[in-house]
Amino acid sequence: MENLISGIHHVTAIASDPQRNVNFYTQVLGLRLVKKTINFDAPDVYHFYFGTEKGSPGTILTFFPFKAAARGRRGLGEMTFTSFSIPAGSLDFWKDRLSSLNIVHSDTISRFGEQLIRFTDHDGMGLELVAAKADDRKGWSGGSIPEDMAIKGFFGATLNVRDSKPTAAVLTEVLNYSLIDKVQDNRFRYGIAGKPGETIDLVVADPDSRSIQSAGSVHHLAFRTKDETQQLRVQGILHDFGLPVTEVKDRNYFKSIYFREPGGILFEVATDEPGFLIDESSEGLGNALKLPDWAEPQRAQIEKQLGPIQVNYDVRWKE
Repeated sequence: MENLISGIHHVTAIASDPQRNVNFYTQVLGLRLVKKTINFDAPDVYHFYFGTEKGSPGTILTFFPFKAAARGRRGLGEMTFTSFSIPAGSLDFWKDRLSSLNIVHSDTISRFGEQLIRFTDHDGMGLELVAAKADDRKGWSGGSIPEDMAIKGFFGATLNVRDSKPTAAVLTEVLNYSLIDKVQDNRFRYGIAGKPGETIDLVVADPDSRSIQSAGSVHHLAFRTKDETQQLRVQGILHDFGLPVTEVKDRNYFKSIYFREPGGILFEVATDEPGFLIDESSEGLGNALKLPDWAEPQRAQIEKQLGPIQVNYDVRWKE
C-alpha cells in the first residue's frame, strides 16, 4: 500500500492561563510562537502554535488555553506523553536547564536504545525530551537556546490504552504503521520509516484509570498526509475500515479530518499544505493575531475578549 501517512503533523492540547502557556513553551523549551489565532469552535479562546522556525509539519504543538480550566488527569484513552527530539549529547544541558528553572524532571530513562527525561509543564501535561540518535532537522536558534541544543520537533507520542490490539489495527491497517519493538507486554512501539517524528508507543493500562480531559490534557493527535488528494484517500480507507470520520474541515493552514480510534483517542489527519506562511512572512510569524475571514468583522470584540499576550523569548521562566 502506498504510504499516505508520513508521521505526526501536530499535537493539540488544552491549557489554562494563556500567558503562562506562552511563557512556558517559549522561555523553558525555547520554541517559537509561529501562529497566534483563535479556536475556530470557540472564538473567545486563543489557539497558539509553537514549533521551530517555520512551523514545519512534525514540529508543531498547539494549545487551546481556557483561562478557568481545572487540571485534567492522565489515564486510559488519552495521549499521555508528548516526546520532543533533542540533539544527541544535549540531555545534560536540558537537565541542568530544567533544574535551574525549578522544574522537576526524571533521572535519565533508557528506552528502545535511546535516552530521555520526563517531566510536566505547569498544567501537568506529560512531556519527554529524547536524545535522538539520528535526526537531521534543525532546531530554532532565535530563542534562548543555542541551535546545537534546541528541540528539533517531535520524536513521538505515548498513547495509554486498555487493549493495544484495536488501536494497533488502526495504526497498521489504516495509517501504514508497523510494529518496531516492544517492552515486555505493556509497551509497543510503532513507526513508518524508523525516523524521529513518527513514533507511536502504545502503553497498556498505565495508569489503569480513565483520563479526565482538561488543562494539561492532549485534545488530539494529528498525522501528516501530503495533500488533499491523499487525505481523501485516507478518508475512504477509514470508511471502509468502519470508523466514523468527519468531512474535510478547513483550518486555514491545513485541511483536516477527524476520527476516534477504538481506545477513545481523537485522531486527525492533516495536510502538509498550505502551511503557516500564507498570511505572515517567515520573520513575522506569530507576531499578529490572525483570524479566519469569517471572524474578521468581529476582530475588535474578539481581541477584547481574548486579552493581550506578551511574547519575550529572553525572559526566564518563573513559576
